[in-house]
Amino acid sequence: MQLGFRGNEIIIHKELSMLDESVLDFVDILARHNIKHVIVSGYVAILFGLDRMCDDVDILIQNTAFERFLKLWLELEKTYECLDTQDPIDAYNGYLRYHHAIRIAKKGSPVPNFHIKFVKNEIERLSLKYRRSVNLDNRILFISPIEIQIPYKLFQGSEKDVDDARFLIKLFRDELNMAMLDRFLTELEIPKDSAKKYLGDI
Repeated sequence: MQLGFRGNEIIIHKELSMLDESVLDFVDILARHNIKHVIVSGYVAILFGLDRMCDDVDILIQNTAFERFLKLWLELEKTYECLDTQDPIDAYNGYLRYHHAIRIAKKGSPVPNFHIKFVKNEIERLSLKYRRSVNLDNRILFISPIEIQIPYKLFQGSEKDVDDARFLIKLFRDELNMAMLDRFLTELEIPKDSAKKYLGDI
């Protein structure tokens, strides 16, 4: 895999996995419906080469009127299905409006499934606002800023999450906005000794 940087865009040259292809196909649909979105959590590290399994892809989307959501739903249901409910009104009013994720997967293939939810707090709003574009095989993905992704992974705290944070800091150390990284370490109340233990001197 080769990485390049052009302004706010990250350019990746690699052989695409089946997961990459699935993600690209799904976010293309979101883009066609003008739904602003950002990929967060585990797939971000996997996108950049971390070798581990990923059954779900977490995507935050802008708060969207029901009419636009319904148009998205009607296109999705041609080839995808919601694993939580078959009713778009329930999906919108019972899940998304209460900041619960809905899980979407290709019909007959529950892995991967896409966890879609509206942004609900400041960290998520900033992840969407300052999302970074990734040029993957001349197609575009949007991911959470690495400076938010790393602290959030430490905040989640599982062994898998810490491994993701370590992987990302090693890969992007020379490209990070350290003031932004420190800001979110502070906002998520990551102790300085824990940050140093897992990330080294930053």
